[in-house]
Amino acid sequence: MKGTYKLIHKYKLNGHNIVIDVNSGAVHTVDDIAFDILDYYTPSEKFIVPAELLAKYSAGEIKSAAGEIAQLEQHGLLFSDEDFEWAAAYKSDAPLKAICLHVAHDCNLRCGYCFAGEGEYMGARALMSAETAKRAIDFLVEHSRGRRELEVDFFGGEPLMNFDVVKQTVEYARSLETAHDKNFRFTITTNGVLLNDEITEYINTEMYNVVLSLDGRKPVNDNMRKTLGNGSCYDVVVPKFQKLVKAREDAPWKSLYLRGTFTRHNLDFTQDVLHMHSLGFDNVSIEPVVSDETEPHAIREEDLPHIFNEYESLADHMLTNKGFNFFHFNIDLSGGPCVIKRLTGCGAGTEYLAITPEGDIYPCHQFVGREGFRLGSLIEGITNPQLQSKLGCLNVYTKPDCKECWAKFYCGGGCAANSLTFGKDLSSVYKIGCDMHRKRVECAIMLQVSEATKHDS
Repeated sequence: MKGTYKLIHKYKLNGHNIVIDVNSGAVHTVDDIAFDILDYYTPSEKFIVPAELLAKYSAGEIKSAAGEIAQLEQHGLLFSDEDFEWAAAYKSDAPLKAICLHVAHDCNLRCGYCFAGEGEYMGARALMSAETAKRAIDFLVEHSRGRRELEVDFFGGEPLMNFDVVKQTVEYARSLETAHDKNFRFTITTNGVLLNDEITEYINTEMYNVVLSLDGRKPVNDNMRKTLGNGSCYDVVVPKFQKLVKAREDAPWKSLYLRGTFTRHNLDFTQDVLHMHSLGFDNVSIEPVVSDETEPHAIREEDLPHIFNEYESLADHMLTNKGFNFFHFNIDLSGGPCVIKRLTGCGAGTEYLAITPEGDIYPCHQFVGREGFRLGSLIEGITNPQLQSKLGCLNVYTKPDCKECWAKFYCGGGCAANSLTFGKDLSSVYKIGCDMHRKRVECAIMLQVSEATKHDS
């Protein structure tokens, strides 16, 4: 139901009637009468009972349920007022907290859906020098101001193709921590081809988070993720991933995700999630491919009903199988991100920057190489403050499609790079991506409702 920023969203899933009050974040489970009444209920107005409801329920039942809805409204738990309008004028001047270091614009795989053009990012193949990497760490320290916790993501291409620079960068950053009162947390994303015992031990010692790339079942994975000789990537990396995960049980850091991509070729991706879990991976993320719809593997609008059913199928499976964690079903209804984060998203271009092997600065890894989106360089500093300001002002109120979307506080307006690719500008949205995100949120909330009602019963 829509009003002037008095939004609710209601849906049925797994036997639950779920109602979300968008502005307060309150989640309710209601009976059939209240669920039906909400189709006709107008906030702050006298409720006139329509004939359609009287044909299904008694006048007394309707009066009682409508009274309960009115009480929730009075307590700000349904049809709550919009009180975040100030965020429309919010201009991010938050200090830098994270950088994505593209230590390798090269890759030893040739994935068919790669947004980075097989690691080249629309440029030449290149490896970052240790000097540039250290300069990037200095830039992060200098522009982090009062932030103590800083994040560095080693990315590519394939970052293990430049492993010596990864090690030198970590060593240099650690050397600055005490003098500058900083604490660095490192993440590495790898396809696993170059993993060996030495690298595995180093990753498990130094990397706070590890993202391992695998798409699921062997035929699915090897259809899109091919070695240079067109061989099986799956056979090469799965044993190495399993060894890393096993060794990580005794590591100081535990955070790890097996991250895959599903395409039009495997819309039954629940089977890939379950397969990855069967290999011994408890934390799984599988993302929808983001590609031009002319590509044979691209997700198209006609695929959405199938995808929605698949997310529901995965959620149903997780109701009875608690042994693994699916990234997109993680929602903290009692806490979660602060309100600014909920309104503004990832902070690309302001709190988060990507650095190329040459030392050029971009808003994030998905903007690297795009004409007009270079923010500056490690030598020059920020030379395009207008673009940085524009990115900093993006939020759910500056995007027309977001204003009356019930899921806006669960995505912060979505990915700016995808908005640019599939819309007309940064203030647009990637509509297919929005539809899939809304379904994932419905499933995630249903799982929490199911868990809560199980404990209450």
